Amino acid sequence: MKVAQHTKYNKNNIVLNITEVPRPTMNENQVLIKVSAAGVNPLDNMISRGEVEIIVPYKLPQIAGNEVVGIVESIGNNVSNFQVGDRVFGRLPLDHIGAFAEYVAVDSQALAKVPDYLSDEEAAAVPLTALTIMQALELVGAQAGKTIFISGGTGGVGGMGIPIAKAKGLKVITNGASDSAERVLQLGADRFIDYKTEDYTKTVSEVDYVLDTLGGAETEKQMSIMKKGGHLVSLRAVPNGAFAKRMKLPKWKQMILGLAGRKFDKMADKYGVHYHFIFVESNGAQLQEVADLLSTLEIKPSIDTVYPFEEVNSALEKVANGRSRGKTVLTFKK
Repeated sequence: MKVAQHTKYNKNNIVLNITEVPRPTMNENQVLIKVSAAGVNPLDNMISRGEVEIIVPYKLPQIAGNEVVGIVESIGNNVSNFQVGDRVFGRLPLDHIGAFAEYVAVDSQALAKVPDYLSDEEAAAVPLTALTIMQALELVGAQAGKTIFISGGTGGVGGMGIPIAKAKGLKVITNGASDSAERVLQLGADRFIDYKTEDYTKTVSEVDYVLDTLGGAETEKQMSIMKKGGHLVSLRAVPNGAFAKRMKLPKWKQMILGLAGRKFDKMADKYGVHYHFIFVESNGAQLQEVADLLSTLEIKPSIDTVYPFEEVNSALEKVANGRSRGKTVLTFKK
């Protein structure tokens, strides 16, 4: 079967190698999926550049791709939650990625059934972003009636995060470019801030939770609008010691990340808030909860560009350099 592989870590080169490998064999807890679509994410480029090696040290060559949609072709003896022919999607387990392939064997507990109303390409836009918001809200113990600020909510994370947060009973504030305001408000945001005309640090305060999708200088800015004791979850800043412990990394990695994240821990102490870093993990039960919610709301994820699998490197380049208005997706359909 055709696959796209990382062959070496290179900070200056995100190109994958398209090659042929044998079709995977599955164990008794897995299903074999014939892949129909795969989401393309900044994470895929981060892996190519070696930026997550301390968290997940992949053995190279490694089939790339974290987010998969496809049809179940066969099931292991212990699998009872899926049948042959089911259309499924998922964020692949951290230690068993490989969505950029014609087939993938996946632990059934990582998967959920795709809502009928979504195309394969639309479904490929869901797992990573949906699980990110679910796991972030779980991490901070989010309570209905409280307020969350989702920075840069006009992107893919906001597109999933806003309706999920609303379904959990939260008040949602977000910011971004004005041409996306109407779409974001239709998703359920209670307040939209045009980042070009309004400085949220001057007009927003007493926020309980923040989902930081921007990083950089914005992380501290977002801490400044929070209530004392509030929780900020960052997708873009730096892992810290608490993250390393939560991920059960070796002690030496906990020490390294403890030092790396100390700046943000101190920053959080300065504002009297809690700083968290998140690296989204597979979770079929959480994803099924999202799928059921989406089936009720019939929200369609925004798709920017769909590339044929053979153009995987163009898709990765798009994610790295393009100003996307939605998800970049690979299709395996001929």
